[in-house]
Amino acid sequence: MNDDAKIKPYTGPAGGWGSVKSVESILAREGRLISGNALLLKQNKPDGFACVSCAWAKPAKPHPFEYCENGAKATAWELTTKRVTPEFFAGHTLSELRTWPDHDLEEAGRLTHPMRYDRATDTYVPVAWDEAFREIGQALKGFDPRQVVLYASGRASLETSYMWALFARLYGTSNLPDSSNMCHESTSVALQESIGVPVGTVILDDFEKTDCILFFGQNVGTNSPRMLHPLQDAAKRGVPIITFNPLKERGLERFTNPQAPTEMLTGSETSISSQYHQLKIGGDIAAIMGLAKILIEADDQARAEGRSPVLDHDFIAEHTHGFEAIAEAARQAQWPELERRSGLRRATLEAAANIYARANAAMGIYGMGLTQHKAGVENVQMLANLLLLRGNIGKPGAGICPVRGHSNVQGQRTVGISEKPELVPLDKLKEQYGFEPPRWKGMTTVEVCKSIIDGEVKAFVALGGNFVRAAPETAALEEAWTRLPLSVQISTKLNRNHLIPGEVTYILPCLGRIEIDEQETGPQAVAVEDSTACIHGSKGVAKPASPDLLSEPRIVAEIAKATLPANDRVPWDEWVADYSRVRDAIEETYPDNFRGFNERMWQPGGFHRPIAARERIWKTKTGKANFIVPKSLEADLGIAENDPDVFQLMTVRSNDQFNTTVYGYHDRFRGMKGTRMVLFMNRSDIARLKLEEGDLVMLTTAVDDGVRRQVSGLRVTPYEIPEGCCASYYPECNLLIPVWHHADKSKVPAAKSIPIRIELLQRRQPEAAE
Repeated sequence: MNDDAKIKPYTGPAGGWGSVKSVESILAREGRLISGNALLLKQNKPDGFACVSCAWAKPAKPHPFEYCENGAKATAWELTTKRVTPEFFAGHTLSELRTWPDHDLEEAGRLTHPMRYDRATDTYVPVAWDEAFREIGQALKGFDPRQVVLYASGRASLETSYMWALFARLYGTSNLPDSSNMCHESTSVALQESIGVPVGTVILDDFEKTDCILFFGQNVGTNSPRMLHPLQDAAKRGVPIITFNPLKERGLERFTNPQAPTEMLTGSETSISSQYHQLKIGGDIAAIMGLAKILIEADDQARAEGRSPVLDHDFIAEHTHGFEAIAEAARQAQWPELERRSGLRRATLEAAANIYARANAAMGIYGMGLTQHKAGVENVQMLANLLLLRGNIGKPGAGICPVRGHSNVQGQRTVGISEKPELVPLDKLKEQYGFEPPRWKGMTTVEVCKSIIDGEVKAFVALGGNFVRAAPETAALEEAWTRLPLSVQISTKLNRNHLIPGEVTYILPCLGRIEIDEQETGPQAVAVEDSTACIHGSKGVAKPASPDLLSEPRIVAEIAKATLPANDRVPWDEWVADYSRVRDAIEETYPDNFRGFNERMWQPGGFHRPIAARERIWKTKTGKANFIVPKSLEADLGIAENDPDVFQLMTVRSNDQFNTTVYGYHDRFRGMKGTRMVLFMNRSDIARLKLEEGDLVMLTTAVDDGVRRQVSGLRVTPYEIPEGCCASYYPECNLLIPVWHHADKSKVPAAKSIPIRIELLQRRQPEAAE
């Protein structure tokens, strides 16, 4: 904790002058106060660049300032005038840099030259690009492809991602985990089984037509602030927005639109949620089952009395399978158990269900508060069940809406970055490029972590990201990483992963998406896919941070050429010279999704991939949308329910970070300033444990598997959170997540419900009470 750390409740809204001041502060800090503001006018515009932060949808008619606070921070972070040069590395050993906080590492600036780790001096030293590619290729040739991992974070473009996935399969590996494995793979598994598509069905236009919005486990004010605009419009129209979330999040409470002069001048606010229900961590299945029970029993009674039904029986009969099973499960569910599991009273759920029952078109929006649980897949499927009961899939204003994180994480899966061979058109790739693709299932993120810890992975090549910081079981993973024969990081900024070298380690610095990408045929453009399965073009507008940087497609192509035997049917050099040729190849591989790719990528608002469930075409095993009964009402089986000293910890992000990138030590909405080492607790729990506000505590994972996992030095902070639940920041608390603590089926780390014990380390200091 910083010496000047202060904790003081924040009373303002999301957005407003707090947002404006935060943006201007980071632009000034990164030396981009004037030029940065000018460049932001190109963000999320048809003639500009797609935001490098979240994946929220981009409107056909953008606002003059079509960016949010965190999107502006991400842009300033990438366009910083600060540089990490060979001279920087010569002056800092990795042993020293490992003592730096995450924020300070990235704050050092943009990487400028390819570097190779020198164990004798414990520093990175410069290496020529050609030499790096040759050595990496030679090393990869010597490994069994089954022991090589090609990881991708969620930022790389569709063009780069397609090349990356193709390179992996030409090399002979299916080990293509990506950041989706850490976040929304529960969505992909759940929705494929429920409605026959692995993505959501809502598009931006649906917000203008909806009658009701159900919100679960997503912090819009921090993770996707541009969504506040359609939410505000809906709230002003009188659309009920019913929120279920363990924490009160300011973006789902109140919002002042920074782009509305009248609101800014008058300080007027819009209330976003009409109902806000703080359910227990892991209580979503029970809460949604309670809603379903109310609807089904009300429908039973209405039909018995000859009144209009509550459920959409025509839709259920024509389009669904398994209704009777879910209906019987709901009827049999007992209210004492539903209330205990959810942490909500029956009357509370009745108030929400009654609003939903009157809506003609409703949508369900959710984030990792549903997906990152042991029963994350079933969480999502219960929300799908609730929507299906009233026919709220496949009609205007209705649908299910997972809110993705990284700006192209969904698109990467669309063009082949997947460890699951059944999701990729391997026969088409075989025909297109004249090779036999591997057809075995590759490793997910948690399987990669375990295999690295067990010494089974020989090479890890990362297309972006900060894997060791984002992954579970951090301490064991970092220790094992040093034994990796080869570690390669394609990056824009310094992060923790660079400081844990393998036996041979390279940093390959690349252009950022915002920078002008000049190739043989001129400046290049790329494409990304947003959370609503909509494809957008993006053009770099800024001068590159260094003349020595290469583009991501170029780096992928050069590694591929250095590793693979020659193949005339894979024109790596032609693709690098003209990215439109890559898009032609994508269209050939995926004609249904990308027909007319080059011609359509610049149309206002982008173009949507066809999503069968939107048309009520169900590509499931039954040929219909499936009601799926959860195994339990508990989303986190195995948590020690009957031990009052075991708490459920959820990891959260501050409004001064995006994923593992920490822009600063403030969390304005939660009143944090100067620190991230806090533990948010219910006041009753603080009193029960005989703790006081400001005490420093240690958390240990409450499992008995022979491994001690702990995080020390967290400051006890009272917060409005249900009893038995607590929260602290990601990625600091990833140390507490066992590698085996993940969602069934999807294997997403269960970071939203970690069983922990709390131990007092030090009583509060007098100044801590300020």
